[in-house]
Amino acid sequence: MSEQDPKSRAIAEIRLGPDLFHLLCWVASAAAVATLGLIIYEIVSGAWPAMQKFGLGFLTSSSWVPNRENFGIFPFIIGTAASSFIAILFALPLGLAIAIFLSENFLPLPVRQVVRFVVEMLAAIPSVVYGLWGIFVVIPLMKIFGAWAVSTFHGVPVLETLFAPPAYGNSMLTASIVLALMILPTLTAISRNSLTAVPGTLREGAYALGATRWEAILGVILPTAAPGVVAATILALGRAMGETMAVAMLIGNSSRLSWSLLSPGGTLAGLLANQFGEAEGMQVNSLMFAALILVVITLFVNLLGEAVLRYTQNQTAGIR
Repeated sequence: MSEQDPKSRAIAEIRLGPDLFHLLCWVASAAAVATLGLIIYEIVSGAWPAMQKFGLGFLTSSSWVPNRENFGIFPFIIGTAASSFIAILFALPLGLAIAIFLSENFLPLPVRQVVRFVVEMLAAIPSVVYGLWGIFVVIPLMKIFGAWAVSTFHGVPVLETLFAPPAYGNSMLTASIVLALMILPTLTAISRNSLTAVPGTLREGAYALGATRWEAILGVILPTAAPGVVAATILALGRAMGETMAVAMLIGNSSRLSWSLLSPGGTLAGLLANQFGEAEGMQVNSLMFAALILVVITLFVNLLGEAVLRYTQNQTAGIR
């Protein structure tokens, strides 16, 4: 057997040495976990006095009175969940429709590229700009819509409660509409990537069996891309829950609970943004406690979403 040439021996010696790329990946992963642990430690440390004083009652109380050191975040938890889910209800059908439009050959490629670029550009707009746009454009429109909804749905079960007077410009519905626009690029981009990743043989097979274009899209392509759509929805929901400036500028920042979508509300992120700058003493500890609750809610949503994603992947595993 001939001896190895010098180049081969050099490569072999390098491979016998430490795997620097593997070490770098390990360090980066450990640093990410350590950073998350440090963030949670700092939040828990700051929230500990409020946790000891209020306990679980902090989650169920509706009172937020800094002068009396009486704090509770139940209305803000409800506001966070309600605004995020309403935004998803608006954004998911629209984002999925745009994703289908961009992934199928409905229009020439240059036109689709322009639409794709415009939609993705929405993600680059700062949150405060969305807030200003909401103040000058959405709020005046919502005042008109609110007056119409109050008079139109008066006496109609359920809708009378959802659109009860008075109709404010700064309201839960206003913030949710702007949130829907903000999370639209995330929903559209990831859903589109999932739809374009569907093998072409599935489309051809559906057409060969006599399916129409829309039957193939709704019956084959969408179910196959369902895991990606679920992932897009989870990411969009997480962003909606953590959104701060636009929501704080539009939702009204009220600690009162109301079934009416036309009434002001509040979110945990908005509470932190509005009060942390002037807080002191127990109010700071309470705000840190609220931040911890927001982290826990976001973590729970991600875990729930991961479970739904795995279930969806298992259900569609035989389609690919």
